Amino acid sequence: MHKIEELYMREALKEAERAFSEDEVPVGCVVVHNNRIIARGHNQVERLKDPTAHAEMLALTSAANYLNAKWLNGATLYATIEPCSMCAGALVLSRIKNIVYGADDPKTGACGSVINIARSKKLNHRISVKKGVLKQECSSLLKEFFKKKRVKVK
Repeated sequence: MHKIEELYMREALKEAERAFSEDEVPVGCVVVHNNRIIARGHNQVERLKDPTAHAEMLALTSAANYLNAKWLNGATLYATIEPCSMCAGALVLSRIKNIVYGADDPKTGACGSVINIARSKKLNHRISVKKGVLKQECSSLLKEFFKKKRVKVK
């Protein structure tokens, strides 16, 4: 694993920790373009009462605004968990170059776990995907969050 990938994933983890502290599912991401973080995002579904307010969606909008462009050619998204079908679809539409993620999502992952929107030959753009960067750290934050939730319910 490259040190630079770990560095950017640690920044995505900081975003996930923000979500955790706001009682949101702890997912975070950053968008990198020309070796610079141009956008950050963390889940805000509860806060905004918006099912589309995933970390990736918020970061994509921010990155497009930053570049003043609808396409994120040459950019890389670092996410703490594998993007879902909504986010993977938006990433394809944004023409982002790479997705690097930490933890697999065996229930809703759309970069290979359940379906593979990011690499589909039927779509007009395919994204290079690398998984497992800081997988343990990314997984533990999610596990801790849901463990806390289960305790509250009892």
